[in-house]
Amino acid sequence: MAEVRMAHPDLRNPFDTEKVGSDGGATVLYNDRTVLIEQTLNEPDLWVKPADLTRINGFVIKPQGACFEHICIPIQDGAGLVKIVSEEQWFNVVAFADLMEQPYVVDKETNAWSFGEIPLKRQGMMVDAQAPDFELIDRQGKVVRMADFKGKKALVMTWSSW
Repeated sequence: MAEVRMAHPDLRNPFDTEKVGSDGGATVLYNDRTVLIEQTLNEPDLWVKPADLTRINGFVIKPQGACFEHICIPIQDGAGLVKIVSEEQWFNVVAFADLMEQPYVVDKETNAWSFGEIPLKRQGMMVDAQAPDFELIDRQGKVVRMADFKGKKALVMTWSSW
């Protein structure tokens, strides 16, 4: 296993070392979650079992394709999304991310993958014109939640110095 030094002292001591990942497995970061995958194929892309795909992003392999709620993406032969190895089905998460125009980064040394938001999942929010629930602290130190404005119009303004 590889050793990693974290640069976030608020999370832990930056000089402590911690083993990351497991031999033959991977660590996947998605949607504010860390999913540990016990077994992957030893290939450049991230190949996982169908149950692990569901754990990562909620998509389920069905006869009609990879499905999440009302979204179903057909899986065509030759698309490089699915293959059988030793009578087990494997799913190529990287090829799926490319197909879905989902951004991702990988640290090959630790086999840690981070996937951004899937644009197709975000379309519902744009149609409904509803912001996701989040919370912030106002200038008086009070926690303000987007849910507090449910059913009301709200203007959210952001600013950053960088």
